[in-house]
Amino acid sequence: MSQTSGLYAAGDSFFHRMDGAVKLILLLTWTVVTFLFMDLRVFAVMLAGGVSMLLLARVPFRKMALLFWALTVFTVINSIFILLITPRFGTTLTGSNTPLISLGYDSINAETLVYVLTLSFKYLTLLPITLLFIFTTHPSRFAASLNKLGVPYKLAYAVSIAFRYIPDLTKEFRTILNALQMRGLGISRGDGTLLQRARNLTQAVVPLLQSSLQHIESVSDAMDLRGFGTKPRRTWYMGTVMKGSDKLIALLCAVLLAGGIWLKRSLFQGFWYPLG
Repeated sequence: MSQTSGLYAAGDSFFHRMDGAVKLILLLTWTVVTFLFMDLRVFAVMLAGGVSMLLLARVPFRKMALLFWALTVFTVINSIFILLITPRFGTTLTGSNTPLISLGYDSINAETLVYVLTLSFKYLTLLPITLLFIFTTHPSRFAASLNKLGVPYKLAYAVSIAFRYIPDLTKEFRTILNALQMRGLGISRGDGTLLQRARNLTQAVVPLLQSSLQHIESVSDAMDLRGFGTKPRRTWYMGTVMKGSDKLIALLCAVLLAGGIWLKRSLFQGFWYPLG
């Protein structure tokens, strides 16, 4: 198993010291509040707050780069598909139609552009808190925190193993790709068309699955030899005690959720179109 504790980036910030279960509550609350709204103003405020918290955690960007760019690319591709497939979808939300860009078969209107921008901000609003949770939460401490909240320790430990194995799978995938390239299979730019490179890339799937199954079998045998699961309860080497600051954050999460529900019912009920 990886000795780097998965994606965890060691640090001593306030968020690194926060109880893992409280960070999960913060992530879930932030996600629920984000999906309550379809308002660019709300997302701008939440995104600023999320980025501020992520900066306070002082997680190196190089650690987060892969996930950051993956979500950014997904957001861009999703926006392009919406604009090309439903170029006038915004009209169904606002009741108005302001054509801007002609596509030949239809026209992209201003309402759809605002809708796509709002949807992109919704996804981006979740990014800082997700990165904060992933990179400041030690898998073992998180599993211990879940167990304290009443989650069965077998399930909590399964979550811990999942976090730990992500870097191992990434490293194994890169090793398999290097081996395929040494055997003459083109994967990089200039090694054929995009379709050919994609077909060559799929040949890494079977070895990766086999390697993963071998890892699972090895870990399972090791856990069986140590008597894992024979007792109804277990102790945790890296267990933490919930502090007053953790309880305060949990209370603030409840206030955030209640405030979000109130704002949704009273002020920001639907899609906000600034040009209407």
